[in-house]
Amino acid sequence: MDVFGEALKDQFSKPPSETLWVHNNYDEPEEMPVDVYFRDEREMPDLELKALSLCRGKVLDVGAGVGSHALILQSRGFDVVGMDISASAVTIMKQRGLKKAIEGNIIKYSGDTYDTLLFMMNGIGLTGTISGLTSFLKSVKSLLKPDGQLIFDSSDLSYLYQEVAFPAKGYYGEVSFRYEYKSVKGAWFKWIYVDQQTLKSLAKKQGWIVEIAFEDDQDQYLAKLSLPK
Repeated sequence: MDVFGEALKDQFSKPPSETLWVHNNYDEPEEMPVDVYFRDEREMPDLELKALSLCRGKVLDVGAGVGSHALILQSRGFDVVGMDISASAVTIMKQRGLKKAIEGNIIKYSGDTYDTLLFMMNGIGLTGTISGLTSFLKSVKSLLKPDGQLIFDSSDLSYLYQEVAFPAKGYYGEVSFRYEYKSVKGAWFKWIYVDQQTLKSLAKKQGWIVEIAFEDDQDQYLAKLSLPK
């Protein structure tokens, strides 16, 4: 069952939705406000607005949710495609007016090529682990046109370990989540938050040029990756 998709459908058709819970492997479950996925441009933080301003050419918005970022780009005249693994999210994107929306997993995607690959709300986390991120940074080059770019935000989770020891094994930014909605729990899935220095090291080894385009005061940052000309 697409637990996340069910919450999106309720928020879209008969808001407000019931509480969407996000379980994790490091702390107590947290409530996820579903209306955050339906924000307009006026409600978006500076980091996301900066990301949108950096987009150029043909854009693939990966993990687009209900298409809030893609719709803004479309309104600005961009040729933009919204992609999400949730069929419900894709349906809502189309109902909200996004002209191009596809259901898919970027890890397995082998379709068109783009000038910009955009991952918002830590969408790059879907790569799951350090090894997954490394493999992705290598393989995703095939989806970019010449002079293409990869834009995403992430954050440093080291603040979680100010009073407890870092994990004995693995990278501390590798976590696991599962959604719960209306007492129905989805499957666990891996997610990664990568700090800037680790990202720069991994990306450099895969031939990327990394620019940190924005930072905020909550350990979040926006990265723009490009390949040498």
